[in-house]
Amino acid sequence: MNRFAIIVAGGKGNRMNSELPKQFITIGGRPILMRTIEQFCKTDSAITIILVLPKEQITYWQELQTEYGFEVPVLVTAGGATRFHSVKNGLALITKPGLVAVHDGVRPFVNAETIQKGYQAAESHQAAVPVVDVVDSIRFVNESKNEALNRADYRLVQTPQVFQLELLHKAYEQQFSESFTDDASVVEALGEPIFLFQGNRENIKLTTPFDLKVAEVLIKD
Repeated sequence: MNRFAIIVAGGKGNRMNSELPKQFITIGGRPILMRTIEQFCKTDSAITIILVLPKEQITYWQELQTEYGFEVPVLVTAGGATRFHSVKNGLALITKPGLVAVHDGVRPFVNAETIQKGYQAAESHQAAVPVVDVVDSIRFVNESKNEALNRADYRLVQTPQVFQLELLHKAYEQQFSESFTDDASVVEALGEPIFLFQGNRENIKLTTPFDLKVAEVLIKD
């Protein structure tokens, strides 16, 4: 099957306390976004990579490619008002059947095993999402009470979330809803089941200055 990967990178860096969008911040001497894309290329050089960026960041990305000698072939398209619309724009560039992974641009530590397992699982189950166990105690909180929950009943969701292309196209024909927090929730709105598989714990989303400190340690490892 043809394999595609849509890398969504629409961050602004607000929680990073940075004027530079977080996907362009460097770790280990290279921009986060480049490291993320390289993980897919190293896993399978035949994957067609589609990068979705805010329109105003595309020129800067092109400048970075030249500055760092980044030669991984990438199709680039402008994002939309929300993540939903950005993924939809990325999907519009795919005209062949196959499997498509959707991944956060600021998750540079996804490993090859997780990527491969995602494509393999989607081939069998149509919709596959990596998860990891919850290791901390958790509590439900509302205005009137708080109570302990059984952490064994919950999982932390990661990307890449991988789907058969026809299914994801159909899902993104729906009207946008605030309940769509990721691609799995969009597909689930069709009544389709989601297959879960084990991700890799290092595959964290870099959103805060603390995350960058963790990332620098992971790079050295």
